[in-house]
Formats: sequence, C-alpha cells, structure tokens
Amino acid sequence: MTPARTVRAAPDLRHETALLGSGARLVAGMDEVGRGALAGPVSVGVVVVDAATGVCPDGLTDSKLLTAARRDALVEPTRGWCVAWAVGHAGPAEIDAHGIVAALRLAGRRALAQVRRRVGDVDVVLLDGSHDWLTRPATFDLFEAVARDPEAEDGPEPAVRTLVKADLQCASVAGASVLAKCERDALLTGLAHQYPQYGWEQNKGYASAAHTAALRLHGATPQHRRSWRLPERVLDVPTPVHEE
Repeated sequence: MTPARTVRAAPDLRHETALLGSGARLVAGMDEVGRGALAGPVSVGVVVVDAATGVCPDGLTDSKLLTAARRDALVEPTRGWCVAWAVGHAGPAEIDAHGIVAALRLAGRRALAQVRRRVGDVDVVLLDGSHDWLTRPATFDLFEAVARDPEAEDGPEPAVRTLVKADLQCASVAGASVLAKCERDALLTGLAHQYPQYGWEQNKGYASAAHTAALRLHGATPQHRRSWRLPERVLDVPTPVHEE
C-alpha cells in the first residue's frame, strides 16, 4: 500500500491580518538565508503588507521547498504583490568582526531601512523561528555598538513576533525567504566568476564537498568567513629526491 502523502497548507495572511486588525498599519515578514554558509554574506529579506494586500502569488512558500526555477519565477509576482520589499546583507568581514547574530541584525535593519524610505515605519515584524535576533539588546554591548550601521538606525523600534515555521504559514515571511534566497544566490553566482575554483555558482558558499576540497587546495578568499572553522589548506609536500 502506498503511504499517503503529507499535504502542507499554503502560506496565507492569517497571522498578518490578525496583527493588522490589532492596530498595526504595516506588517513585515522577515527571513534570513546564508547563516550556515562558509562564504558570502548573510542576507535578510523583508516583505511588507497592509490591510489592502490581497492573496499572495500562487505557489509562494518557504524557499527551501522550491526549485531554483520556481523561486526565480516567483520573484516579480512577489515584488508586485506586496506593499514594499527589500533584501539587506552583512558581509563576511562583518560576520567575522561582530558574530553571526549581530550580522543578522545589521542585515535585517538595512532591509528595514530600505522599506522605511518607501513606505514609512513598519509597526510589526514577523520573524521566522523562535529567536528574536532583530531587536537590539537592552543592555549595552560594545560589539553591538560597533556593529551598528547609522544609516539603518533611524525610526522607532518595531515590535517583533517570532513564529516557528513562519515561512510555511505566513505569506509575507515566505515571500521574504524567496526574495532573500534569489538575491543571495545571484550574488554568489556573480562572485563565482571572480573565484572560479570554489564552485559557488553551484554550492552558493555552503560546505559542499567541492567547496571544502577547494579550500584545502587554495585556501580562503576575502569572501570567506575566516573566523569560522574552515577546512585548513593542505600545502603540497615536496617529493623526496633519492640519491643514487
């Protein structure tokens, strides 16, 4: 007997509508990609909706469940559907200097700064997962202070609501995941022309077998996160000369 297939409900705007009904004018779904990569930036997508936003594009869901072709096909419909959108990035040097959580916060706030210039302040951010990495720490942190980007710090602090598997439930978060994934993939594909040894057009900076083998052969580039435990370069050992 063939086992029954699990059918996932498509993401919708139920959570966003509840927040809008509670007084929010603009609600943003936010998701990150690239957290676990060895190279390239960490990227955060934001999709903003309001009370007038209609049904999301057909097939929109968590980017990890979509083929590359399907993700690419959803980019323009998603951009046209929402009130505003943006993708923010924090590069390898920032990840090395401040840590991944502070880098995520930088990228997320850069994305929010972009949408703020278009539509004003977002009232609530729906964040995928159980950890609020977007809100600034309540206590002073030297690393956090150094990591701040003045251009991304304007405006009031938005309320943050975390939700596990939000990218499977909330259309705005699903849209953010697709836009962030497509933009970051395009960045890594472009960087692959500059560093062709590492196969970034295929692995997008993650620890594939080809990528780790290239690191052992060629070492790290400025696009690698050098503070991470990267595979060490294995230097060639000279062939011994046998005297006759």
